[in-house]
Amino acid sequence: MKRTDVADPQTEQTRFRLLYDLGCAFAALIELDELFPFIVNKCCDVFDAQGASVMLLDEKSDELYFPYVSEGDPDLTNRLASLKVPADKGIAGAVLRSGNGVRVDDVHADERFFPLIDQATGFTTKSLICCPLRTHQGVIGVIQVVNHKDGHAFSDEDLAFLEALSGATAVAIENARLFARAKESEERLRVQVGALRRNIARREGFGGIIGSTDAMREVFDLMESAAAAPITVLIEGETGTGKELVARGIHQAGSRADAPFLAVNCAAVTETLLESELFGHKRGSFTGATQDHRGLFEAAEGGTVFLDEVGEMPGSMQAKLLRVLQEGEVIPVGESKPRKVDVRIISATNRNLESEVEDGNFREDLYYRLAVFPIHVPPLRERRDDIPLLCEHLVAKYRESSGCTGITEEARHTLTAHHWPGNIRQLENELERAAVLAGRGNPVEARHLSNKIRGGTSRGQSPPQPSAPPALAPDEEPPPLREARAEFEANYIREMLKRNDRNVSKTARALGLSRVMLQKKMKEYGLREE
Repeated sequence: MKRTDVADPQTEQTRFRLLYDLGCAFAALIELDELFPFIVNKCCDVFDAQGASVMLLDEKSDELYFPYVSEGDPDLTNRLASLKVPADKGIAGAVLRSGNGVRVDDVHADERFFPLIDQATGFTTKSLICCPLRTHQGVIGVIQVVNHKDGHAFSDEDLAFLEALSGATAVAIENARLFARAKESEERLRVQVGALRRNIARREGFGGIIGSTDAMREVFDLMESAAAAPITVLIEGETGTGKELVARGIHQAGSRADAPFLAVNCAAVTETLLESELFGHKRGSFTGATQDHRGLFEAAEGGTVFLDEVGEMPGSMQAKLLRVLQEGEVIPVGESKPRKVDVRIISATNRNLESEVEDGNFREDLYYRLAVFPIHVPPLRERRDDIPLLCEHLVAKYRESSGCTGITEEARHTLTAHHWPGNIRQLENELERAAVLAGRGNPVEARHLSNKIRGGTSRGQSPPQPSAPPALAPDEEPPPLREARAEFEANYIREMLKRNDRNVSKTARALGLSRVMLQKKMKEYGLREE
């Protein structure tokens, strides 16, 4: 608003209205970086002045300084930003000490004038009005307006209005300072709490993840590092190795622990439902969409979304996920306007995504976005020394429901010797069954274990392998790697289906695949009708 709008009729009602509007605007601005430019620019507009400034008191050095310098000549900005004026010098210093506003029509005729600022900036101050910034803690600085654009001096009405305006300005600055201190304290607490969570996780094994082998200590170290930084994590490992536990452990030890952790299995949901589940949908966007639905990315605001079996995600969905990672935006089904989201994405896969990228089944750009910080969770057969610990932990878990008293050394040895194609999930199912068979007051013995475990693969043995492909003749052209790999995979699945009497669920568990994924591969290799 120009001076002519405020001061030429200059009605009392107009001034009060403007003061109210500015006070409301000041109250709404709680970031110092936004508040100071607003104050300076608004004062120039309101008083139709060439310049305005806020000078705050540095109590330690007893000097006045400029917390904000308007953008312009970089050299001038740097000089003014580093400039400090003794609090007992100049007209500003006099206002600070007296606590009263002043109007000076000719600063060069005023003995209090301190020319250092004009000398540093090359600006010529002719006239000014200056008022103290007073809070309940005392005077924190001054606000001044210099040189009316029409060349005339400022009026008493201008000084009175600046005095009224300085009260709202001082309160706004004090509130913004308190807010800034609260943000700093919050950030310090967040860092401290994150460090404490990681310390607890280190001592307690990240929320019940059991392991003391070198392989698991490496996993714990990586989890600790991932929890300390907002980095995108890809957890790799066979089905049943505990990838979701690793993801939860990272979330709970990080700065987002108080926000939601939401998980979805990308292999267990159809493409249409997966899109709605992740991104949400608008009412009427498809049959059955009777109301608006928020997706997981919006529901997990401030927290973590865990994408299990991300390698099973359809190509169209991969492009949408890439947008979330790159832009922090989602577009619900049936809408065109993107919505901002603030979530951390942790994904997991039991597939070799690099091979999937080579085969054209997974987007290369998405892979590199997801795999910024990979963590490989070793299969149970590669950490056999952890099996006795896991047995004790799992039996204790089922002790209350089954009444069993523990587990014998023979049973532990038998379990340690097994190959465990289904990993920890298979071990957990086996011990839950054995605990029930042992019954109240009895330990789990080897005889309570299933025939597959008691007569299964011994330590050091491998599961049955498909026969090797026939040797190539010296002059025979070898097939491309992709074809050879596909042939090997088809033969392997064929033999495993045969060993499991074509039971898809059992075969999927043995192969470390989801049932949906195995069915896809059976269809791809024509194994359904064999």
